[in-house]
Amino acid sequence: MSHEIRANYEQVNMFPACLEDWVEADHPARFLREFVDALDLAALGFAERQSEEGRPSYAHDLLLKVWLYGYLKRLRSTRQLEEACREQMSLIWLTGRHAPDHNTLWRFWKENRPALRQVFRAGVQVAAAHGLVGMICHAVDGTKIRAVASRRGVEHAEDLQKLLGRLEVSIAEMEAAVDAAEQEETGEYRLPERLQEATQLREAIRESLGKMREAERQHLHPQEPEARLMPCEGRLDPAYNAQAVADAPAGIVVAHAVVNAESDNAQLVPLLEEVKTNVGRVAEETLGDGGYASAQQFGEAEARGYAVLVAPGVETGGPKRGEFDSHRFAYDRQADEVICPQGQRLKFEGMKKKEPGRPAVRSYRCTHYVQCPVRALCSRRKDGRRIEVSPQRAAVLRQCAKRSDPAKQALLRQRKVIIEPVFAVVKQAMGFRRWTVRGLENVRTQWALLCAALNLQKMYKPWVAAQPALA
Repeated sequence: MSHEIRANYEQVNMFPACLEDWVEADHPARFLREFVDALDLAALGFAERQSEEGRPSYAHDLLLKVWLYGYLKRLRSTRQLEEACREQMSLIWLTGRHAPDHNTLWRFWKENRPALRQVFRAGVQVAAAHGLVGMICHAVDGTKIRAVASRRGVEHAEDLQKLLGRLEVSIAEMEAAVDAAEQEETGEYRLPERLQEATQLREAIRESLGKMREAERQHLHPQEPEARLMPCEGRLDPAYNAQAVADAPAGIVVAHAVVNAESDNAQLVPLLEEVKTNVGRVAEETLGDGGYASAQQFGEAEARGYAVLVAPGVETGGPKRGEFDSHRFAYDRQADEVICPQGQRLKFEGMKKKEPGRPAVRSYRCTHYVQCPVRALCSRRKDGRRIEVSPQRAAVLRQCAKRSDPAKQALLRQRKVIIEPVFAVVKQAMGFRRWTVRGLENVRTQWALLCAALNLQKMYKPWVAAQPALA
């Protein structure tokens, strides 16, 4: 006789099942519950609702547990979370058998975006308190993540200008035809429907061009104007630039940011300031790739006492000029000239404005390039080599000297090992390759929850081993 296990749908328990027995002792849901219960939600900015009418509202800690659980389990849609609250045993246990609907979950997100971002900071402080943040070496990097908006809906200023020109000609022809018809016909005359549509389209185009001028951009998506065209997986798409700072060796993310700037060269010091806010100080050394090479950022970092080690980038001389890197050109302040490695003197030609909000730099141009025997090695410019001297030139030279140290070079090679696994886990293991919300503030909140979930995954393993109290 075969003894097979089958479901008995008529079985009745003599005693009701205890909720605490539904998940095992080392389940991630238990760790998540302990983490949220240890937070001071009022101090983080979660405002309690006070209402004596209607149904009782869901507590903030319960809804926060649902959102963090969703980001741990790749459930980022409010409808997916609503379904999981009814069907996934561990989430049913975590919510105490309550099932908030998708509208409740979205309202909680929308009303508490700044507080949700503070949850990440609280998680970093918990990790630091338990020795998971070493503060010896940090690495910073960024990645472009596509926006919700499609690239097909992006409006380009050049195309709109051409369309507006054709539209103006068409409207002028239709208006001339209307004037002629009004003179020949008697009684009430209504404008043709085509002319009304063309006039409305012209106003819409002018409005879009006005928004582009206001944003100082040549492209804009009408449904997501804060997104920018950025290279994403081999093509240009509306995207946001997600930044992160990771600590070695545990890989805890200690700071994050999301910007809509296409480059990283203005993000280094703001990220270090965020690190200082989160954990009280910056690491003994912070590593970055060539995208963060910026004279202004080096100067600001030195002024604030932040130790940084950044790979050479285009703005600070480029990685492949060798003997003719810009930092090898000496600057004679008294003569107001720049001396090249061949001994030729470059004359001052004027001040050059780099970007809005950044100080102008002094520009020097070579006048001996026609007779120069190494012209091809120095520059491909037809009018000769130009050297820019910024107010932070001394900081740039000190950074170049720092990079020449073999020990620092070996340390800089560790940057990839520290920071790039963060983005690999987010994109591959967590399956996040596109934002699911619109707007810069929503995107920043989503990135904070992703980084918080990533840190919780790293904190979970030592919790299972020792199960300390999360204070």
